[in-house]
Amino acid sequence: MHIPDGFLDPFWIAGTYAATLAYAVYAWRRIRGLFTREQVVAMSVLAAGIFVAQMLNWPLPGGTSLHFVGGALAGILFGPWLGFYVMALVLAVQTLVFHDGGITTLGANILNMGIVAVLAGYYVYKAIARSLDGTRRARFIGAFLGGWLGIVLAGLAAGVEIGLSPSFPYGVEISVPVMVTWHAALGVIEGLITALVVDYLYQRHSPIVETAEKIAAYTAA
Repeated sequence: MHIPDGFLDPFWIAGTYAATLAYAVYAWRRIRGLFTREQVVAMSVLAAGIFVAQMLNWPLPGGTSLHFVGGALAGILFGPWLGFYVMALVLAVQTLVFHDGGITTLGANILNMGIVAVLAGYYVYKAIARSLDGTRRARFIGAFLGGWLGIVLAGLAAGVEIGLSPSFPYGVEISVPVMVTWHAALGVIEGLITALVVDYLYQRHSPIVETAEKIAAYTAA
């Protein structure tokens, strides 16, 4: 999922950076002044968990791999604005410290995993949870489908970006089907992990859930 340097041409680099920075500014305006120390700790714990989970890669034919993204999980727990900053922090550290994803493509990677996956996971989860009266079953189904759709749409966005970029040797007729097909299949694992984590945190009455719900209520879209 992490696009490395050299895969995007200047147009897509500038466009994805601009879109990501615009979202970051808007998100910051929505959450500015709402943090407590307890909430920052909860965000840091989730960011650390997603960071570690993203290190687990599933090998694919052709020399590449897929991994847990966590964008939907961040969106479900912290909402679309704060969830974005959780993912942006994870992706920036991975790029700048571990060279996982390129510096020139950091804007695209945050756009795909920190905006697309977060928004998809958040809205799918909310829609299903509300339609089924917020039961445990509703939370599980909503988190599963949110996690699945989030990674599929993030893969679709990455496929479009690299497929339309002249720097990449294959067009969208190849990049999009490959990215969507593999992420749709292995997205089942993403959805299952997301649902199990959300269910576990709620069943254990985790302080993370209580804090996250307060944050989501403050920053509700």
